Amino acid sequence: MTDAQAKKLSSWKRAKHRIAHSIKLRMVLVFLLLAAGVTFVFFTGAQKAFSMGWREAARPLLMDYVDRIAAEITNGGQPSVERALAVTERLPLTVRIAGPQVNWASHPGQVESDWMRDKPDDGGPRNGERNGEKWGGGKDWNGILQRTTADGHTIEFGLNDVVFERRPRLIGYALTSLLVLTLLAWLYVRRLLKPLDAIGEGARRFGAGDFSQPIPERCLHGPDELGELAATINTMGQDIHQMLEAKRALLLAISHELRSPLTRARLNTELLPESPDVNPQREALMRDLKEMAGLITDLLESERLSAKHAALQREPVALAALAQEVVAEVLARQPMRPDARTEIAFHADPTLPPLALDPSRIRLLLRNLLDNALRHSAGAPLPPELHLRADGRGLQIEVRDHGPGVPDDQLPHLAEPFFRPDTARTRAQGGVGLGLHLCKLVAQAHGGTFAVRNARPGLAVTVSLPG
Repeated sequence: MTDAQAKKLSSWKRAKHRIAHSIKLRMVLVFLLLAAGVTFVFFTGAQKAFSMGWREAARPLLMDYVDRIAAEITNGGQPSVERALAVTERLPLTVRIAGPQVNWASHPGQVESDWMRDKPDDGGPRNGERNGEKWGGGKDWNGILQRTTADGHTIEFGLNDVVFERRPRLIGYALTSLLVLTLLAWLYVRRLLKPLDAIGEGARRFGAGDFSQPIPERCLHGPDELGELAATINTMGQDIHQMLEAKRALLLAISHELRSPLTRARLNTELLPESPDVNPQREALMRDLKEMAGLITDLLESERLSAKHAALQREPVALAALAQEVVAEVLARQPMRPDARTEIAFHADPTLPPLALDPSRIRLLLRNLLDNALRHSAGAPLPPELHLRADGRGLQIEVRDHGPGVPDDQLPHLAEPFFRPDTARTRAQGGVGLGLHLCKLVAQAHGGTFAVRNARPGLAVTVSLPG
């Protein structure tokens, strides 16, 4: 297949896709096909009606009319060329006179080609035929168009080609009218379905969490189904917005209210007397209180980052140095267990440029990714890996572990709040399902992307941040 054929096929596929996914284009095509069908039926029916019925009905009138014209040309005697010429100038006719004294044709070539006399063996048009079309039936019809005078002259009449030249013009006018009507139908359909564009944009805004701008009022004025649909979607958006705001307000209120009793509980725990019998319970209680405080902090942070315009404190950040600090902090907080990993393979591109980032949010992102990788690397043959790479648009952060990974059908849900894969449900420290959700929110707040894939073995999380 040549490049031209491939481009043509690609253009045809794109056009087919647009038609299949556009109600407007399909409606215009229906209008166009309907108009073309009506035009074809009209012209075909009119031609059939003329050829089958009108000619026979007009035969007596035509015979009388031909008699009058022949009498006008002869004026009771020999045919006159001057009178015949006057007739052809006044009427769209051709005249041919043949006889002993007068041999004359108003349109010589046209008369011979269009109204030839009987030549049954020459393969051309016979009596009463024009361009292969019979005019009423051979000699019978030809007798209507011929008159023989008393002095032996034959006068033949025919239609001037000007009459038939009008047919292409009429067809051109009809096609032009058809295109104009199709254009008007397109404009009307476009105006009729224009609210669909605004409704689609409003639905996309609602899906992205932007409820500040409802579907414009101009789509609600019509009493048709589109106006009802726009009003219904606006109502649905308002209801969803109210539910989300109520959920956010409740979550923030609970988080704030829990901080005070947690602080008092931690203070009272620290004031407990230190003794060999009390210390284990005291340390366990302190760990639980710290985990609860971290959970509340994560909840508050997720609500802040979920806002449309997350407040970031950007400043130039040397990401490699920041990542080394986070790696040291994460390893220092690792529990003293035999199966706990005590190392992280760190790989940084030396050409990484400083970027305008929020350092506290990037710390949170790296800490959560590394904690997640360490948590799932127990018993793995290799330690987790942290890669910092520069690309043409910014930088890329990738954290990979060599653990069991997760089922493929659970990958799209890993960044959802409070989601934990089945492999983490049996772990004593499987987390509450906010770590990857916060990482995704941090990436999106910086205008970046967040992706999770099975690296086989293990799980790889990639965060791309723009420069």
